[in-house]
Amino acid sequence: MSHICVSNQFSPHILSPPPEKLQKSATLTTNKPCRAMQDTLHFLSNSKSLQSSFPRLRPLYLHHDFPSLSCSRKFHFSAVITKTTVSLPPKPPKIPEIPFVPTPAPTPETSEFQEKMFYLDSIGLDIFSLINHHRSIVLSASLADIKSTVDFMTSTNFTAQELQRIVSMCPEIISSRASDIIPVFTFLYREARVNGSDIKKVINRRPRLLVCSVKHRLRPTLYFLQSIGIAEVNKHTYLLSCSVEDKLIPRIEHLEKIGFSRKDAILMFRRFPQLFNYSVKDNLEPKFNYFVVEMGRGLKELKEFPQYFSFSLEKRIKPRHQCCVERGLCFPLPSLLKYSDEQFRRKLEVCCDSSLPLRASPLWCTNTDVNSNIEQI
Repeated sequence: MSHICVSNQFSPHILSPPPEKLQKSATLTTNKPCRAMQDTLHFLSNSKSLQSSFPRLRPLYLHHDFPSLSCSRKFHFSAVITKTTVSLPPKPPKIPEIPFVPTPAPTPETSEFQEKMFYLDSIGLDIFSLINHHRSIVLSASLADIKSTVDFMTSTNFTAQELQRIVSMCPEIISSRASDIIPVFTFLYREARVNGSDIKKVINRRPRLLVCSVKHRLRPTLYFLQSIGIAEVNKHTYLLSCSVEDKLIPRIEHLEKIGFSRKDAILMFRRFPQLFNYSVKDNLEPKFNYFVVEMGRGLKELKEFPQYFSFSLEKRIKPRHQCCVERGLCFPLPSLLKYSDEQFRRKLEVCCDSSLPLRASPLWCTNTDVNSNIEQI
């Protein structure tokens, strides 16, 4: 829609001629009126027909003098203004103001925690793993205790790499004090009869010894192992950190449960002390079931060779037993498991290329089909 607006005034010097020219023109018009103008006015005033046909016209000039021409007049003109509607973009959403939160001043606890982290990082420890998995240990340990433990370990010739491995295997060492670790070294040297040159190897193999109480764990376990006939405990120091009630005795009882006498069970652990470290559910039970059900052998062989439980069931025991069954052979447990793969393969070739074994030989397999006319040697 367009609208017409009337302007009230225009600048006079744009439409009005100069005053000099207006005054001269007015003088000429007053003194010498145009003849044509006079004839036109006379004709209009005398012509009645025209007056009746057209409405009465107002004369343009009613005065003979034109005083108004000497000053500027105001003329009214119409100006066309078009109103257009412009759509403005929507106002952006008001961003909420974030209140200013002043940074709290560091507390003594925060400063000490940061110092612990800087120190642990300086000695090469994985502080992120310690925080994520052992936060309580890190928080409970004081910086002074950590430094005392690290200083003592380095004074006994433990390298930074060895210290990192010890902490990764036993993070509780961080919360220990040097005064708690020194008695462990003394016990290993004086009571367990570990050579001074072997103490580093003993600790590196079983770092948990450092966090065990001499009175409540190490010494009772040492006495128990000696009581069942394990004389050289210094060769099996990894067992000293085991609980007698929770680990050692339950394994002896398990062997009694599956058919061994207590004397034979203790004899097996005396021959092979590493048997105490094997899980009943994941190791002893499945391997014993395969030995009895699939291999069809007796308990006497296990009593004489308890190292059977140290070999992998899927990678060593089953494959070699199947090879022997396919060839009609039956090896004793040491010959079946102790040899390397190459030695075991050559042993199979020798047995298969030779004549049949005697029935009294341990290589004889009762499942082998033998013709009745073959003479026994």
